[in-house]
Amino acid sequence: MRRVLWFLVVAAISVAVAWWLAALPGHVSATIAGVTVEASAPIAVLGFVVVLLVLYFLLRLLTWPVRALARWRGWRIGRHRAGGDAAVTGALLALAAGSAADARRDATRARALLGDTPQTLLLAAEASRLAGKDSDAEAIYRKLAERGDAAFLGLRGLFRQAVAREDWPAAQKLVREAEAFHPGIGWLREERQVLAERTGDWTGALTLAGPAPAARLAYTIAAADAAVDPSRGEKLARKVFNDNPGFAPAALAYARRLRANGQESRAIDAVRSAWKRAPQPDLAAFALAPISNPLSKMKVAEAFARTAPDHPESNYLLAHVALEAGLTGEARKHAAKAKAAGMRDRRIYTLLGEIEVAEHGDSEAGRIAQRELLREAVTAEPEPVWRCDACGTAHAEWAPVCPNCHVAGRFQWGGPVRLALAAQ
Repeated sequence: MRRVLWFLVVAAISVAVAWWLAALPGHVSATIAGVTVEASAPIAVLGFVVVLLVLYFLLRLLTWPVRALARWRGWRIGRHRAGGDAAVTGALLALAAGSAADARRDATRARALLGDTPQTLLLAAEASRLAGKDSDAEAIYRKLAERGDAAFLGLRGLFRQAVAREDWPAAQKLVREAEAFHPGIGWLREERQVLAERTGDWTGALTLAGPAPAARLAYTIAAADAAVDPSRGEKLARKVFNDNPGFAPAALAYARRLRANGQESRAIDAVRSAWKRAPQPDLAAFALAPISNPLSKMKVAEAFARTAPDHPESNYLLAHVALEAGLTGEARKHAAKAKAAGMRDRRIYTLLGEIEVAEHGDSEAGRIAQRELLREAVTAEPEPVWRCDACGTAHAEWAPVCPNCHVAGRFQWGGPVRLALAAQ
């Protein structure tokens, strides 16, 4: 019904226009090159409209090849876009699946279809890196880094490669360049902190450290040891010691600064104060290191032991230095006290064996006692060590960052059992 109404309306308008044209009065006359053409007004108007229509269709006919070429180009671009998008998706899936060959193939196809866009370049670089083609990946990352719209992506890729090959100067340069594009970004802060750790820039690591107290403590101790300016180093060490007087590495950092400044008595007071709170062998080793006379060592050890007389480490220390001084009776007495106070690791059985050798020499009684002590040592607890409680790796000495897992501030002194209990 609606179509019929539209037809009637159009027909009525057409009749009205024709009627209006037929009713137009006058004539139109035109002379061209001596030829005169005359026509009534309606015919002239109709002829003008016909001429316009003919010109329009001629123009359309003449521009058809151009329009056809444009349509073909649009179709071709759309086809490339669809193929390129499919290749990008394929490359992403291959990267996620760890399929290096498929990722490289699809990334190459995406570049061929879509050109060198930031997305296709990044996919190609990551695919090359996954395939172990580091030189290819580096070339593509550099191409990305030269683009203003994707420089950060290229710099980040180059940075990862520099870290992988442990080229720390190059990594630091790349981080500075990346920060110029995105200052203050979280990833950059974390990477700068990692770089500071790897290069031993402990002051920088401390500046970049987050609120985690254990990491900040470790960085402060390391910064105090590494400070070139003695006054700044002592200031840092004094603060960290005052804040953590029972932590052996903090006390030792302060004591080392004091000893370097010629303040030996204050250095010994610092480590003895830490021993009173938490006896740890490194503290006594620091105090005894410059002393060669066994009896002088005994006096220093006795001063340490008086601050924590019932602790097994105090009695073990006294037993050890007494044995060095040839006082086997004193050594046996303090070794027995250490064992009674709860020391059950291999050190005490090894020490008791050395005391037997010193007292009885190569006698039958000495050999029997030694064999018994060796049997006990085999089944005894392991000696306490510095252990990273993040990865469980044992280390001979304290460090601010675990060389195995690269986590800061997680070194604890003790044996595996004690660490497991502490973790609960």
